[in-house]
Amino acid sequence: MTRAAQAQINLHALRHNLQRVRDAAPQSRVMAMVKANAYGHGMVRVARALVDVGVAASGILPHAALAHPCAADALGVASIDEAIMLRDAGITAPITLLEGFFAPAELMLIQQHDFDVVIHHPAQLAILEATPLATPVTVWLKVDSGMHRLGFAAEQVSQVWQRLAACRSVRGPVRLMTHLASADDLASPQTPQQLACFNAVTAEINAERSIANSAAILGWPQTHDGWVRPGIMLYGASPFINDTAITRDLKPVMTLTSALIAINHYKKGDAIGYAASWVCPHDMPVGVVAMGYGDGYPRHAVSGTPVLVNGKRVPLIGRVSMDMLSVDLSSQPQAHIGAVVTLWGEGLPVEEVARCASTISYQLLCGVTQRVRFVVV
Repeated sequence: MTRAAQAQINLHALRHNLQRVRDAAPQSRVMAMVKANAYGHGMVRVARALVDVGVAASGILPHAALAHPCAADALGVASIDEAIMLRDAGITAPITLLEGFFAPAELMLIQQHDFDVVIHHPAQLAILEATPLATPVTVWLKVDSGMHRLGFAAEQVSQVWQRLAACRSVRGPVRLMTHLASADDLASPQTPQQLACFNAVTAEINAERSIANSAAILGWPQTHDGWVRPGIMLYGASPFINDTAITRDLKPVMTLTSALIAINHYKKGDAIGYAASWVCPHDMPVGVVAMGYGDGYPRHAVSGTPVLVNGKRVPLIGRVSMDMLSVDLSSQPQAHIGAVVTLWGEGLPVEEVARCASTISYQLLCGVTQRVRFVVV
């Protein structure tokens, strides 16, 4: 019998979350983020579900028109390898390379597969100008409005825009993009500052624009503009600090589950797990779950982190090991070997587990490993 650890992927929840994007930003087109293996959910299956209007739980129907209101208008990836994987899977929707390209040879692949590219550095601009293309490419000019990671500084934007507009390898018109650093904090002054900077820099440029990530889609409507770029909200997690998806009407797409593989009874004072870091406060039943950091469950989740056993909350106890973790079954004495255990997802927000591990939901979702069996429900 196969190991019980599995990640259930609910494509209906994914489509619900996409509709939440449409509801929040009804005048914007949607570039859905499927980078990093669709935040750990499976890039090809997620991309198909987002751009094909006919997705059945048991399989994928042929590609349909992108104009359907339930479909995304484009997909966003980090690298050309991710983009080629989508094209090889038969996905014809527009795909944007968020980090652009890094060598002239990549421009040939970009042209061949009709990818859109983000230009964020002078080196990329120089390559583009020096590489004649038979078929021009669509370009997003990235503006550094204050995040200070990628993008052209405010004083460079006008000149770069003119060079791109004059470049024969660029299919006009050039689009404009920036990225928000603190949109997840609704009290932060940085988002209004970045918006003011971006608006000032691009005031004289008539172009399609994209500013809003998931947090901005839900919390900063003034940033919506022509295109929005949802990421974590598509997968059913809140983008905000100290918040959960439930408050935003988002549904978890991934539910990580396993099962109890042992139930043991220990005495008061018995130590549980590595380094004897947790000691039984009384005589108690302890369950062992087939789930560990080798599956992607966070090793640094503290004792007390919630886990569901047969839908009821019980606390994690002791240290998470590679293949197993232990839970206190004092409140669930009727639990039996083989009982279903939910680590996060339906009934247990991944954001809550992330806080107990001093990390973020993005990392947990992206970190589920290949040995976990993925099932589309």
